[in-house]
Amino acid sequence: MVHSETLLQPQSEAELSALVRDLHASGRPWTPAGLATRLHWGAPLQQAGPAVSTRRLNGIIDHAVDDLTITVEAGLPLADLQHALAERGQWLPVDWPWGTAADLGSSAGTVGGLVARGLSGSLHQRHLGVRDQLIGIRLMRSDGVAAKAGGRVVKNVAGYDLMRLLCGSWGSLALITGVTLRVQPIRMARGQLLVRGEPSALEPLRQAVVAGGFTPDWIDWDQNEAEGCCLRLGVASISDAAVHDQLHQIEALAGAQNLGSERQSWSDPLPDPIAPGCDPAWLLRLNLPPARCAELLASASCHQLPGWCWRLSAGRGSGDAWQVQGPATPAYAIAALRRHVSDLGGELTVLIQPSGAEHQPELEAWLDAPSRPLIEAVKRQFDPRLQLARGRLPGVATPLS
Repeated sequence: MVHSETLLQPQSEAELSALVRDLHASGRPWTPAGLATRLHWGAPLQQAGPAVSTRRLNGIIDHAVDDLTITVEAGLPLADLQHALAERGQWLPVDWPWGTAADLGSSAGTVGGLVARGLSGSLHQRHLGVRDQLIGIRLMRSDGVAAKAGGRVVKNVAGYDLMRLLCGSWGSLALITGVTLRVQPIRMARGQLLVRGEPSALEPLRQAVVAGGFTPDWIDWDQNEAEGCCLRLGVASISDAAVHDQLHQIEALAGAQNLGSERQSWSDPLPDPIAPGCDPAWLLRLNLPPARCAELLASASCHQLPGWCWRLSAGRGSGDAWQVQGPATPAYAIAALRRHVSDLGGELTVLIQPSGAEHQPELEAWLDAPSRPLIEAVKRQFDPRLQLARGRLPGVATPLS
């Protein structure tokens, strides 16, 4: 895996533009970055060159409190954004990136990095993903020209939808320099429910909650060797009575299916971040039909991976799997898991994998998408010299470099 040679940190957008123009003129490859805490995720970089960071572009430009929108520079840490919003009784309903430390420090990454990866998890159940919170975006093209799309009002629909194109692009099309996001009031009444059982026994309850009139903020499959499998869901509302009413009805459903349930406190507006302390040997992102999650968790593909944890959104089917202990799982076992996920109608992305292991072939981060020709055509329009994040193009297993 090739790592960036150095981290360049321009102090202003004008300085950033001049820097990018110089890189473009010289034809040097470079990698868009925020705090550079997750540059090793995904496909390995080829001829990485310098990483151009937005960490100095980290201000709040405008917070329209009454309109529930906020415009920020892309280098603003997500933790700082949530703290500033909380002072006004608001929050951005998106998931913390995997591995965010419990103190919510720099490991939470930047807002720009969150958008560039485009990953969503538990909170997608009620609030959708970060791409759905975007109403405006500013970017720096590979030739140093600044561009923007959207605006600062929720109903702005003018122009091309560059926001969704850039969301999940992994820095392959442009450097995101600023975003406008819709936010929500914090609902202080919250509660959490945990229901344990085998995946097949929990699946009817999952179906009843997702298809019923319930409005949980999140409902997750959690599975690991120590505690087995469970459904864990969180409910937030305007009053304790409303939370109690929903949890009571779900408890009744669980009891009718002979499943025990346990109420737990949930004091933070977001589920507890995962804080393993260091990168695991493997970190995978899975997306599959929600109705097939129980089948996956009960399969030999999961049980033949000792020392692994699984957390999947039960309403959306997206989530993460990671190895927490034991020798690194061989790549052929992950390839077999990928085939099984594909057979279930899903896809598997390799975010982190062992590096430098003997006789361990490196797996593609993602496989070729059916739309590969279109993806490559868009890449050529945005980055004709293929300077940005060389070797990393979502939906293309082996990009041209």
